[in-house]
Amino acid sequence: MTTPTTFAELALAPTLCAGLDALAYTQLTPIQAQALPAILEGRDVVAQAPTGSGKTAAFGLGLLHKIDPAAGRTQALVLCPTRELADQVGKQLRKLATGIANLKLSVLCGGIPLAPQLASLAHAPQVVVGTPGRVLELVQKDALDLRGVHTLVLDEADRMLDMGFEDAIRALVKRCPKNRQTLLFSATFPDPIRSLATAMLRDALEVSVQGGAQPASIETHFFDAEPARRAPQLAALLLQFRPASSVVFCNMRKDTEEVVGSLAHYGFNALALHGDMEQRDRDEVLVRFANRSCNVLVASDVAARGLDIDDIGAVINYELPTDADTYLHRVGRTGRAGKQGLALSLVAANERNRASLIEARQAEPIRYQRIAALDGKPRDVPQAAMTTLRIDAGRTDKLRPGDIVGALTGDAGLGKDAIGKIDVFATRSYVAIARAEAKHALVQLRAGKIKGRKFRVNML
Repeated sequence: MTTPTTFAELALAPTLCAGLDALAYTQLTPIQAQALPAILEGRDVVAQAPTGSGKTAAFGLGLLHKIDPAAGRTQALVLCPTRELADQVGKQLRKLATGIANLKLSVLCGGIPLAPQLASLAHAPQVVVGTPGRVLELVQKDALDLRGVHTLVLDEADRMLDMGFEDAIRALVKRCPKNRQTLLFSATFPDPIRSLATAMLRDALEVSVQGGAQPASIETHFFDAEPARRAPQLAALLLQFRPASSVVFCNMRKDTEEVVGSLAHYGFNALALHGDMEQRDRDEVLVRFANRSCNVLVASDVAARGLDIDDIGAVINYELPTDADTYLHRVGRTGRAGKQGLALSLVAANERNRASLIEARQAEPIRYQRIAALDGKPRDVPQAAMTTLRIDAGRTDKLRPGDIVGALTGDAGLGKDAIGKIDVFATRSYVAIARAEAKHALVQLRAGKIKGRKFRVNML
């Protein structure tokens, strides 16, 4: 059977055409072409696919194809490792389901109050997207019934296991019907994932779109690391290459905070992102990195999942990960959307065996360079272009981005070109202001009003 190349070649439910049109989807990505025909036939599928490969549309179209919106029961469950990823998946599924009338989709994640989620489940959603811990909690409270689930999706299964969700996943699988369809997607395929797939899937089709080497648009450099001077070597790399934005990957959560402290000492705008942080703090860090008021994000692999920013100037491995798949997944975050990417890696002598695995995948030799550790505090550290102001008001106060722009360009007297990205959450809003104008904007917003009301405003 020939592999399809367009969505028109698939026997999709007519109600899905509106969603495909809204997203301008016509050509299938490789993972969609390999997996969707089998998914639509009802087969279990194990897919090795990185973020950005089109996997959400692959399993999303598959589960929506079978949804009966007239049936008031939960029919599909998608489990994700983080709230950020669950929110992204939920948004894309809602767009794909544009043509399905009366569909209820709920995103259920930890880190936010339980009571509103319990209330929202008074009428069962046909589709649930969530993190394993919170979904299991709601199931155990008899607020969510999984006995009608016909499609179970494990998205980024490797990271869910890394985060300790295996027991929760296995408990949820037991609550779903045995004759369900199970779809497992993972960027990497370590032995625990294979064990999970064997236990939970039946006669699964295995597909993979994991490329051998990173895309040609990524320029890579490897440097000899001095373990005791890794932080000043990292600072030297940032000064030499001067990326507009960079993500520094650490293997350990504790290292992220230590590296941020070292970079702050040298004068860099750096923030940490790791799994031990409160959800609100994580949201705030991601907002500041995305709006260019922080130009160095120091992250653990787990926390960086769900980081949906196309224009990342450089990825830096503070130390090499233990496997080549994780390395490729990290560096694949730069060089997106047709832009030139940059991947820099610090490699100590005891990491050379890890580097050899990457070398084998690249099919070309690694040439090591030297980088002198930074000595003393430099004067020309690149600064973030923007500064973030936090307004203690949001959607619950009926605040919209236009209201914030109006207050800044009105009484505050700012030009529109000084105003950057605006993010409005339930109870807080964030606006990026050109660094030179930030103090003026703060004073004016505190003195004036937004939408006729006074709100607390702080500079981050």
